[in-house]
Amino acid sequence: MKQKSHIKGWLYVLPALVILAIFTLYPIYKSVVMAFYTDYDFFNDIVYAYGFDNFIYLWEDPLFHRALRNTFIYVLGVVPVSIILSLAIAMALNTKINFKPLFRMIYFIPFVTSVVAVSIVWRWIFHGDYGLMNYFLGLVGIDPIRWLTDPNWNMPALIILSIWKGLGYNIIIFLAGLQMVNTQYYHAAQIDGANTWQRFLNVTLPQLAPMTFFISIISIINAFKVFDEVYALFNDRPGVANSALTVVYYMYNKFYGEWDFGVASAAALVLFIIIFIFTMIQMYIGSKRVTY
Repeated sequence: MKQKSHIKGWLYVLPALVILAIFTLYPIYKSVVMAFYTDYDFFNDIVYAYGFDNFIYLWEDPLFHRALRNTFIYVLGVVPVSIILSLAIAMALNTKINFKPLFRMIYFIPFVTSVVAVSIVWRWIFHGDYGLMNYFLGLVGIDPIRWLTDPNWNMPALIILSIWKGLGYNIIIFLAGLQMVNTQYYHAAQIDGANTWQRFLNVTLPQLAPMTFFISIISIINAFKVFDEVYALFNDRPGVANSALTVVYYMYNKFYGEWDFGVASAAALVLFIIIFIFTMIQMYIGSKRVTY
């Protein structure tokens, strides 16, 4: 009877497994193998030689080094600020304020809005002559900034857009965690004489540790894979003079622009290893500090 039930269960999931194998597992396998192609005839699908030439090329390519550096700057600029802001907004929305559902909807709309639509709006906001950003900066005496045409400001513009767009998801997760915190902990802390900051450090943060752990992992993975925002904000280009070039955009350019499939696959494998290392570090730290 158990064997029949196991077979029946596998038959139910078989269609999903077939789709997963064809459209996910096989492309991953093919990408890893293609990273070692050194002499490849794409049109006839014939591999003449394997080796590490693609990885040597990446090691010596200054453009890939720039893409790596920009990607790390992007991750460091987006992830911490996004987590801190989303937690602060979630705590504000968790209090007794008027129009709470409206504010929640306003913060979540950017997350579900198309990146292209969002980027069109932000291109107008960042416009050097009549953009809203420079208008508000002018009110406090700051000269206009060429957000989209000055290579020194391309990455800050990309970071600002990404933080704004990703806040909604993080806020929803933090709100769910805040609503599960037992208010008796706060009452006990007040009786012990803890002030607002001490209650936040010793009650709120420990209770939100699983949510913070989850958000940090997801945010870092998504930040390392950034592409859509770069492509849409800078109109199909990685900023001025590659100032906003990321690893995924580098892969896209090598694959679709130069048809250099081996180098693109090698870059994808390097990015996977970097994300894997960071995820394992976070898992190790989380296993020591996060309790469920």
